[in-house]
Amino acid sequence: MEIMNKALSAKRFPAEHFLNRELSLLAFNRRVLGQAADAGVPLLERLRFLCIVSSNLDEFFEIRVAGLKEQIKLDAIAPSHDGLTPHEVFRLVSAQAHELVAEQYALLNDVMLPALDKQGIRFLKRNTWSEAQAAWIRDYFFREVMPVLTPIGLDPAHPFPRVLNKSLNFAIELEGKDAFGRSSGAAIVQAPRVLPRIIQLPGSIAGVPHGFVFLSSVLHAHVGELFAGMNVLGCYQFRATRNSDLWVDEEEIKNLRLALQGELPQRHFGDAVRLEVADSCSEVMTDFLLQQFALGYDDLYRVPGIVNLVRLMQVPDLVDRPDLKYPTFQPGLPKVLTKNYDVFASICKQDVLLHHPYQSFSPVVEFLEQAVDDPSVVAIKMTVYRTGTDSVLMELLLRAARQGKEVTVVVELMARFDEEANINWAARLEEVGAHVVYGVFGYKTHAKMLMVVRREDGEGGKSGSVLRRYVHLGTGNYHPRTAKLYTDFGLLTCNEGLCADVNEVFKQLTGLGKASKLNHLLLAPFTLHDAMLAAIRAEAANARAGKRVRIIAKMNALLEPEIIEALYDASQAGVAIDLLIRGACALRPGVEGLSENISVRSIVGRFLEHTRVFYFYADGAMKMYLSSADWMERNFFRRIELCFPVLDPKLKRRILKEGLMPYLADNSQAWEMDEDGDYRRKRSRKKGFSAQEALLAELSLAAPPG
Repeated sequence: MEIMNKALSAKRFPAEHFLNRELSLLAFNRRVLGQAADAGVPLLERLRFLCIVSSNLDEFFEIRVAGLKEQIKLDAIAPSHDGLTPHEVFRLVSAQAHELVAEQYALLNDVMLPALDKQGIRFLKRNTWSEAQAAWIRDYFFREVMPVLTPIGLDPAHPFPRVLNKSLNFAIELEGKDAFGRSSGAAIVQAPRVLPRIIQLPGSIAGVPHGFVFLSSVLHAHVGELFAGMNVLGCYQFRATRNSDLWVDEEEIKNLRLALQGELPQRHFGDAVRLEVADSCSEVMTDFLLQQFALGYDDLYRVPGIVNLVRLMQVPDLVDRPDLKYPTFQPGLPKVLTKNYDVFASICKQDVLLHHPYQSFSPVVEFLEQAVDDPSVVAIKMTVYRTGTDSVLMELLLRAARQGKEVTVVVELMARFDEEANINWAARLEEVGAHVVYGVFGYKTHAKMLMVVRREDGEGGKSGSVLRRYVHLGTGNYHPRTAKLYTDFGLLTCNEGLCADVNEVFKQLTGLGKASKLNHLLLAPFTLHDAMLAAIRAEAANARAGKRVRIIAKMNALLEPEIIEALYDASQAGVAIDLLIRGACALRPGVEGLSENISVRSIVGRFLEHTRVFYFYADGAMKMYLSSADWMERNFFRRIELCFPVLDPKLKRRILKEGLMPYLADNSQAWEMDEDGDYRRKRSRKKGFSAQEALLAELSLAAPPG
């Protein structure tokens, strides 16, 4: 725990130097909502962005707001780095979240739904159903919906039911007595998750090419069928969001996998942190629901529409309108990887840099696939953080183990919201004889590395054979689906120094022993933080010596206070610092006398910006690093992270050309941050330039026909 204590005991810096993390995250979601509002974005993609905001807010409440509420419950009064107490942060977050949700629904109801309707994509309201539509929907209700519903009348024998996290539910107000003489006046109907929330009507009765009806509308129209002989006074959607952070006792735990398997079901029933209700919900019912969930009015979100906009995410996939979506593209390949290439021979020629999603993730899959089928390969080692429930990479590891190869997999069981999938993969891998370890308890293994050990003939005509290592290092997860949606870099190399370092890190993860000195890799929680501080301070020293200097850093979040203070110091020394921060940023740019040489911009576009790239001019050495880590306390001190230098000068220049400079030139999807944490979209009156579109044009192949 020594590393963690180092972070906790770090000296306090002036509170006015920092912005609040939670408010910065909400500001990021405003930028995502800006994409939904952008008429230049294809219409169905705008709908996706609207849904992404809801999905992000769900996690924000499940984790960040839940954490604030826990601090408030414990009467925590210690301020965060920005000087705000948990109570103060919660009040600000609540106000801004309510504003954001109101803007989101206004955009949906006033702009997007009418625009979709003009394109023949209609969400049919109950008061507009034709006779044929009403008849089809009634038949659907009795055939598909009613058999799986369980209405619960509330009385002493039927207390308020346990409501699953983020599930769709209906509160019913009733009058009259049932067959047993009961007249509680209220009931709850829970919508099973097996039921689709959006139902597509047959084209013959929809009246438009693409007609949809919400499950909530179907149930509203026929809720009386569930309460025969009683009068339904009101039917209101509601949805509770719960604390979803998992906790396990480090001192009591004996088997992490078993402990998590026991803990996961409780995630669905943690303390409630938010209540969403239809705006038509009566005051009496609203107060009753708040009481049941032990929430206050600050936690209440009345919405004019369905209570879970994430469900609209499926609509673009149900609508065959390519003209309303982003153009398709085929990811390219580096020149060294030609058709029918031998991965190992290609890597021996030179290091191979992959830039996803503009370039394909398939070489990584091919790397592992050829290793599995190659009799010369004797061992495979890999870290797994997020990989999905149907991962081709995991299937390849299973196959390798069945074939008798030495397979070692470091599975991070605490990867938030991927715990269940990772537990299942770990169990399957163990069944076929793979060595499965769960990293180091208390430190999430977030490093992305894959190593293959291959027996080869000796070089230079030497007799006998040698074991040679090949590795893949990346900034993103081993997840083929997200590799099509997230921007990331990956490096395939057989550089002896890098490979020896990767081997040493695997030894540290699977065995015991002191941390060894590495040749090239920077490893959190040991050397990464100090190395980044040293690189920033070296630029400041060079600036004071009158030398040429520059720092460009691209990441998802910048929050660690000592790094921020070092950047302030470098700015005051005259270092030009360009920061590309997609999400939360606690640094204040452009403050006179503090950070006037620092700019912060955020790129929000078609792809989720996920690359971590750190560039330092370093007196002409041009140090270039790729990393799995953001500049956050958790990444520096509570995670196992890798940061690796790019050693090939050509690849350094390529990363500068592809991964940094286009984003600094972007005047289409860039948002610039001011010293108060507010963002303004960068727009050109002349020709716009989008980094993502330019990289698509340069690196991907032509769109496939049709």
